[in-house]
Amino acid sequence: MRYSEMFLPTGREIPSDAELISHQLMIRAGMIRKLTGGIYSYLPFGYRAIRKVEQIIREEMDRAGAQEVFLPMVQPAELWQESGRWVHYGKELLRFRDRHEREYCLGPTHEEVITDLVRHEIKTYRQLPRNLYQIQTKFRDEIRPRFGVMRCREFGMKDAYSFDADEAGAEISYQKMFEAYKRIFTRCGLNFRPVEADSGAIGGSFSHEFMVIADSGEDAIVFCGACHYAANLEKAEVAKPDQPENTDPPLPIEEIHTPGVKTIEEVCAFLRVKPGEVVKTLIFSADGVAVAVLIRGDQEVNEVKVKNHLGCESLELAPDDLILAATGSPRGFAGAVGIKTRIIADYSLLGMTRCIMGANREDYHLRHVKPGRDFQVEAHADLRVIRETDPCPRCGGAIHLARSIEVGHVFKLGTKYSKAMKALYLDATGREQTMIMGCYGIGIGRTVAAAIEANHDSDGIVWPLPLAPYQVIITPVNVNEKSLSETANRIYDTLKDKGVEVILDDRDERAGVKFKDADLIGIPLRITVGPKKLAEGKVEIMSRRSKEVIDLPIDAVEAFVLSKISEGM
Repeated sequence: MRYSEMFLPTGREIPSDAELISHQLMIRAGMIRKLTGGIYSYLPFGYRAIRKVEQIIREEMDRAGAQEVFLPMVQPAELWQESGRWVHYGKELLRFRDRHEREYCLGPTHEEVITDLVRHEIKTYRQLPRNLYQIQTKFRDEIRPRFGVMRCREFGMKDAYSFDADEAGAEISYQKMFEAYKRIFTRCGLNFRPVEADSGAIGGSFSHEFMVIADSGEDAIVFCGACHYAANLEKAEVAKPDQPENTDPPLPIEEIHTPGVKTIEEVCAFLRVKPGEVVKTLIFSADGVAVAVLIRGDQEVNEVKVKNHLGCESLELAPDDLILAATGSPRGFAGAVGIKTRIIADYSLLGMTRCIMGANREDYHLRHVKPGRDFQVEAHADLRVIRETDPCPRCGGAIHLARSIEVGHVFKLGTKYSKAMKALYLDATGREQTMIMGCYGIGIGRTVAAAIEANHDSDGIVWPLPLAPYQVIITPVNVNEKSLSETANRIYDTLKDKGVEVILDDRDERAGVKFKDADLIGIPLRITVGPKKLAEGKVEIMSRRSKEVIDLPIDAVEAFVLSKISEGM
């Protein structure tokens, strides 16, 4: 492509509303333009990167035995009511009515639609397993869309759905997709890790997220340096600790006047104790019912773990009126002694014989509280956020935390949707059985943005070759100088004929402007045609990633470029 013919509006200024570097660079490199909050147009340069990701996905999904479909984005309310998600999905589901007052939504995901399709077409075990996928637009009405295409409202996604006759088959389908995802992100040139994850609003019993490692990532992951264990921070397990024998004799409970003291820091300062000696009593509203969660003062509660332990649909910190009803006191003085709720506790309380907690009375705390004597715990469980000082829950090795960006998620759905929507089949004995489902998603735009987050420098994007919109840019330093222009055109035609994706920067601009733009848009190889080198029958070739510069005879350029592309640079 000739630069002069391209719709590629690059810019030098950093957009004021762009926080992430990928957002800044995608705008500056002429890849996207904002239409309205959380909704973007892809320009030709950006869309080429999108198509690169889509092509890799299609090849690997087809290789894994999945078949491509294309499902409607507009979905009838009846399907979501069948699955139960019409009420529970939340305000991210954009609902509307047509002219006949029938209710619909814009699809944020397609479990209901694909289940409806399959339940009408598959009748017997002989038609299973099946795996159907699509690449399509989704809409989620995010309350605060931000970070450009990383967290927007309208976005492209590859979503696949597997249907199996039994759990063994579902496990095979899941593993096929897991391996396909590893191939996809490897082919995209990304540094990624698959991590255990919570299934969230999609549901299901088990899932993995595929996370691109990037310092600016919005998610934290945990991984072990000694084994293959990895999980996101929400899911990361804390092993049940060995209970050391506590030789401290229990002491009588004591009430202490603590005026205006509410936080752990204030309690520790007032009583001159360490946070590990204090127990936080957090009152949650679980499906509208108060539940007390106990955790040591030097730990942080993990709300996802609490929600999963309780098996509730909704979980949030209780409002003041619910706290008052449960404890008899205002927020900040809750404790487990005499509380009128269920009590669950983190493993960190095991072995404690003397602890400090709220007295359920304003401006008072209790000292020397002994769990089991002064209050009863319904269950101890892993309810806290893991820390780097914790051992690996699998092998006991050292764990590490890293920032990352989610680009894919695979779920074992089980029968969550097939049971609710009666997706049944006849087994070999003629009995009706429920299909076992899996769900597998990749954010297309997120993958491109994550690649930029993980591959950039102060000058601009540094594309992994497989996702680069173009592989080579040819830059004659002066297009008005005939010998330079003719040489650049000759190299351009030769590479183009060999199938190389190449830009010829034929603009009548200063060389410095062209070099700046080439660095900004991140083309992996730049061929510079200048008068000094051309006088020697050579051109200069620079790697965008390594900055390595070599001089090559003109007749050696084709072989060099093709070998570099073949090697993946």
